[in-house]
Amino acid sequence: MNSYVNTAVGALLGTIFVLMSVSIASEGIFHSEAPEKEGFAIVAEEAPAAGGEAAPAVAVPIAQLLASADAKAGETVFKKCQACHDGTKGGPNKVGPNLFGVVDRPIASHEGFAYSAAMKDFSKGSSEKWTFEFLNKFLLAPKKDVPGTAMGFAGLAKDQDRANVILYLHTLADSPVPLPDPNAATQ
Repeated sequence: MNSYVNTAVGALLGTIFVLMSVSIASEGIFHSEAPEKEGFAIVAEEAPAAGGEAAPAVAVPIAQLLASADAKAGETVFKKCQACHDGTKGGPNKVGPNLFGVVDRPIASHEGFAYSAAMKDFSKGSSEKWTFEFLNKFLLAPKKDVPGTAMGFAGLAKDQDRANVILYLHTLADSPVPLPDPNAATQ
């Protein structure tokens, strides 16, 4: 055999030996046991059965939630929305439409924004408006409330977070509509 072949094979075998030795040694030094309990379990939500409810029910009326809502806290929660929406007057549309004056604005009607077919259908030709109730239900689970919407946001599960954001959106208008009467919702 050629001495160059012997040298190459020896080098290959030597490299394999060193790599295996380092692997075995590092496993012994840095070995960690599997935790008894997972740090964070991801629970997938099961789809409702055929004919099931389209969106989860909103338990507390929005009028009652708005009575104790905080617009400043809503501004903080709204930061989640700012990746896709702008809230300034005359501001640009982003991935989603500008939300200045959204409360009581006809659904799917903001000029210059291309709404999804699902949102256009949901708006019934822009005859439906973003009332406090509609916003509350939509922000709970957008994809369940309007199946097929392009809005990829999972929703705000906490009642107070939704109320705070809705109250903050309410302030983003030249002349905000009156808040609903919390006592009228309980009758």
